[in-house]
Amino acid sequence: MEPEIVFVSNYINHHQIPFCDAMYRRTNGSFLFIQTEPMEEERVRMGWKPQEDLPYLRFFEREPDLCRTLILDSQVVLFGGTDEEAYIQPRLRAGRPVVRYSERLYKEAQWKAVSPRGLVKKYEDHVRYRNAPVYLLCAGAYVPDDFHIIRAYPGKMYRWGYFPEKKEYDLEKLFAGKGYGPDRLPYLLWAARFLDWKHPELALLTAKTLKGQGIAFHLDMAGGGELKGQIQEWIDQEGLADVVSLVGYRTPEEIRSMMEKADLYLMTSDRKEGWGAVVNEAMNSGCVVLADHMAGAVPYLVKHGENGIIYQDGRPEELFAAAVSLAGDRGRRRKLGEAAYRTITEVWNPDRAAASLLALLGELGLCAPRMLCGQEMDPAEVIAPDGPCSPAPVIPERKMYRFLCG
Repeated sequence: MEPEIVFVSNYINHHQIPFCDAMYRRTNGSFLFIQTEPMEEERVRMGWKPQEDLPYLRFFEREPDLCRTLILDSQVVLFGGTDEEAYIQPRLRAGRPVVRYSERLYKEAQWKAVSPRGLVKKYEDHVRYRNAPVYLLCAGAYVPDDFHIIRAYPGKMYRWGYFPEKKEYDLEKLFAGKGYGPDRLPYLLWAARFLDWKHPELALLTAKTLKGQGIAFHLDMAGGGELKGQIQEWIDQEGLADVVSLVGYRTPEEIRSMMEKADLYLMTSDRKEGWGAVVNEAMNSGCVVLADHMAGAVPYLVKHGENGIIYQDGRPEELFAAAVSLAGDRGRRRKLGEAAYRTITEVWNPDRAAASLLALLGELGLCAPRMLCGQEMDPAEVIAPDGPCSPAPVIPERKMYRFLCG
């Protein structure tokens, strides 16, 4: 029997496996993931683990003919995470349903939308299917505006993202264990590749601000990359070695363990961060996320002043001020951290995403309606108003910060 739903992407990883597990379970095995290329070596060095033995996993390079047939003949195809359109073109030409998922088109700048060459490519891949049964899952809050610019998927765009493992905690134990060292100093965490658009320097400047105001704390910075040596030099030059530690690459499991102890998580990536699954993980761990408003996940996950703090891109003084305020207010850290935890455990998690997607596919008539707790899904009950698979609003990026923070 052909699977009802096939997910095609470059490679499966720990940000996708929990969602795929939920889809496989909820469809009674009528779900496959087709991997189109090996995992990048850099990701493997970072502790990401290539997968081989998942029951729903197929490899295009090993079984190309079978995979082509599956992509063409399955009831619904989820397509994303690969720049090679050849995998999906036969199905699109056949007029069969496709649900794309995509990060934003214009990570560097929206003015690049005027490029004639780029517009031809966007027309070929997207615009020509605006009236076909092709829908878009928007992995980031800026995706709808980017696709609106090229007039693609009108009325057919839905909130989406990445869905790492959801963990459930005893909140009293979780928050009792937060803090750095035996004195439980306010513990700040930054975890990413040391790249210019990840802005590791903003984490250091946050630490410099806190130390300059005489606030006791500690900051761990996990990861590696081209700027790591320069960051270490700055730590030494600014006299921050007593309050900042570069801890190198850590596995995803180790990062989650650090998040469980961290009070504040610094998300300093700019517009080039299409999503940023560390935001999901940090919030699930009860951290207060202090985040640049241009990172793709932030407008969907973080509610300013309710479950985290959003600062305006290009105004790092807002980040520094928030860190100073929260470092000295344990009660507020607890309140925001608990709200962050609930955002993930109740709405933005793999099982809720799978249920919401199946409810949406049923509502669109793309596959048979699924069952939830022995009853047919009611999309109005399964799909949260601002959760996965809810209609994605088109908010111009120049207006996003005001929309989020007033």
